[in-house]
Amino acid sequence: MTTTTLAVLVPLLPFLGAAAGLLLGRTAPGYVRPLAVLPALTSLVLAVWVAVDQGGGRALNAATELTPTGSVPIDLALHIDGFAALVAVLVALVASCVQIYSTGYLRDDPRYPSYAALVSLFTSAMLLVVYSGDLMVLLVGWEVMGICSYFLVGHYWETPEARAASLKAFLVTKLGDVPFLIGLFALATDAGSFRITEILGTVASGGLDHPTLIAVLLLAGVAGKSAQFPLHTWLPDAMAGPTPVSALIHAATMVAAGVYFVARLLPVFEASQAAMVLLAVMAAVTMAGSALCALAQDDIKRVLAYSTIGQLGYMTGALAVADRGAAVFHLMSHGAFKALLFLAAGVIIHAAGTNSLAAMSRMRNLRARVPDAYWTMTVALLALAAIPPFSGFFSKESVLGAAEHVSTGHTGHAPGAAGWIVLIAALLTALLTAAYATRLWLLAFRGHGAEAPDHGRQPLTMTSVLWVLAVPSLAFGAFAYGTLPDWFDGRDLAPTLTTSVLGTGVALVGGIVTYAAWRHTTAFAGRVPLGAVAAHPEGDAAQVEAEAIASHAPAYGDVASAPDPADPGRLLLGPLHRHAATGFHLDAVYTTLFVRPVQAGASLVRFLDREVVDTYVRGAGALPRWLGIAVRRAQTGNVQTYVSALLAGTVVLAVAAVLVATGA
Repeated sequence: MTTTTLAVLVPLLPFLGAAAGLLLGRTAPGYVRPLAVLPALTSLVLAVWVAVDQGGGRALNAATELTPTGSVPIDLALHIDGFAALVAVLVALVASCVQIYSTGYLRDDPRYPSYAALVSLFTSAMLLVVYSGDLMVLLVGWEVMGICSYFLVGHYWETPEARAASLKAFLVTKLGDVPFLIGLFALATDAGSFRITEILGTVASGGLDHPTLIAVLLLAGVAGKSAQFPLHTWLPDAMAGPTPVSALIHAATMVAAGVYFVARLLPVFEASQAAMVLLAVMAAVTMAGSALCALAQDDIKRVLAYSTIGQLGYMTGALAVADRGAAVFHLMSHGAFKALLFLAAGVIIHAAGTNSLAAMSRMRNLRARVPDAYWTMTVALLALAAIPPFSGFFSKESVLGAAEHVSTGHTGHAPGAAGWIVLIAALLTALLTAAYATRLWLLAFRGHGAEAPDHGRQPLTMTSVLWVLAVPSLAFGAFAYGTLPDWFDGRDLAPTLTTSVLGTGVALVGGIVTYAAWRHTTAFAGRVPLGAVAAHPEGDAAQVEAEAIASHAPAYGDVASAPDPADPGRLLLGPLHRHAATGFHLDAVYTTLFVRPVQAGASLVRFLDREVVDTYVRGAGALPRWLGIAVRRAQTGNVQTYVSALLAGTVVLAVAAVLVATGA
C-alpha cells in the first residue's frame, strides 16, 4: 500500500472500531475490548510507518474534491509534514495506552462499551485534525471532539458534578468555536481556498487583507479548545470524568488541538504583530495564573488539570515567539508525562479511596501500596518540573531559549515585547511548577497517620501502561535532541546555557523551598486527623473514583474542603491561597457577568411568553368561543321562536330604512 493509503487508515480504523463497538456492545460484549484496543494499536503502527516514510522531509499532500460548492471548494485533503507525522504517533500512542488501561480500570462498568466506542471516536477525530489538509474537514474533527468530550466527561452522570462539568465543557468550548468558525470563513475568503497549502502560499505572497481580525477570531477558538485564558475554566471541572478520559483529553487530544492548529497556520498569525503580542499575553497569564491555582488545589486531578493549562501556556508562548518547533516539541514531551501522571493518579485514587491530597497526607505507606504508580509518577513529576535529564527539561528549555532569542533581538519573526513577556512568565511558572509538583509528591507519598488501605496489586493492564509511558517521559528529550531536528523545521534543539541554568535553577529553588515549607508545617501541625477515610473494598477502580468524586464534591465546586494544616501550599501562598483555590473567582465573575444576565433574560422571556403572549392567544380564542355559546343557545328548535325573531328583524330593518329615507 502507498503511504497515502496508510495515512487514510490511521484515523479510519478507530472510527470503524467505534462503530463496530456500538453495534456489538450488547449483542456480543466479548468483542468490545478487542474492538477498542486493536484499532488503536493498529493505527499506532501505521502512524509510525507514515512518520518513518515521511522522515521529516517534504510534506505529503493528497486531495480529492468532496462536492462542488459553487464558491470556495472543500477537499478531502491530506497534508502530512514532520509535525503532523510526530503528533499522530503521540495521539495513537496515548490513545492505545488509555484503551488498554481502561480495560482494567472500568472492567466492571456496565457502560464500558459506549465509553470505549466514544474514546475510539475521540481518537479518530483528533487524528483527522492532525492529518487534514483542508480546514473544513479539520473543523469536522474539531467539533466531533467537542461532542465526545461532553459524553466522556459526563460518564458518571449519576453525580451532579459530572453532569455540570460536561455541560460546562461543551458550552465554553462552543463559545470559542463561534468566532473560530467566522475566522475560518474570513481566512478562506481572503485566500480563496480552505486548503492549508494554498492559504500558506497566500500568506507568503502578502495576500491576506485582514490578518489581525482573522488571527483574533481564530485565537478565540484556540483559547476554548486548548483551555487558555480566559476560556480555561472548563478544564479543571472536567476532572469529574474517568481518569483515563482525563489522560486522553489532557495529553494528546482536545487541548492539544488548539496548539497544533496555531502551529500549522503560524504564518497567518505572524502576519499580525498585534496578534503575536496578544498570544504572548494570553500565554503569560495562562501559565502563571494556572501554576498559582495548582499550588492551592486539594484534589489530585485538579492539580494536574491546572498543570495542563500551564504547560499549554508554554506551548502557546513558544508560538507567540514564532517557534513552532519548540511548541510541538513541548507538546509531544508533555503528552507522554501528562498521560502518565493522570493514569498513575487513577491508581493512587483507587488505592487511597479518595482524590483528596489532604486525606492522602494522613495515610502512611501509601507509596508501598502502589509501587508502580509511585516510581512512574516520580519520573513524570521530575519531567514536569523540567529537571535534567528528563524530557520536560529539554522541551521546556527549548521554549525558554526561543523566548530569549526573540527578547534579545536575535530573530525578527516576532516582536521583542512578546519575547520578554513569555520569558519572564515562563521562568516564574518554572518556579511554581516545581513547587506544586513537589507538593503533590510530598502529600501523596510522604503521609503520616493511619495505615493506607491495602487493595493488592493493580491489574497488569493498568501498571504495564505506566511503565510504557515512563520511557518517553525519561528519554524522549535526549532522543529528540539527537535524532529529530529535521521534524522541527531543522531547528537545533540543543539547550542554551543561559536558559538552561535559569530554568533549572528556579525549578530547584521551587522544589527546595516547598520541601522546607512542608518540613516546617509538618513539625507544627500536630498531624490532627481530618477524619476517617473510607476504605473501599477491592474492586472496580472506576466505581471507587465515582464514589471519591461524590464524597469529595467540594473539590469540583468553589473551594476544596478539609484544609490540611500541613499543606505547604498554604504557607507559600499565604493570603493568596484562598483566591488561588477558587481559580481567582473567575467562575464567579463569569456567573455575574454572563450566567445571571442570561438567566434573567430567559426569565423575562418566559414571563412575556406566559403572561403576555399566552394571554393574547387565550383572549383571541375566547371571543369566538363566547360567540359560539351565544349562537348555540339561540338554536332552540322552536319554530315559533325562529318566526318571531325573523319578524322582529324585519321590523327593525324597516324602521331603519324609513329613518334613513327621512334623513335623506
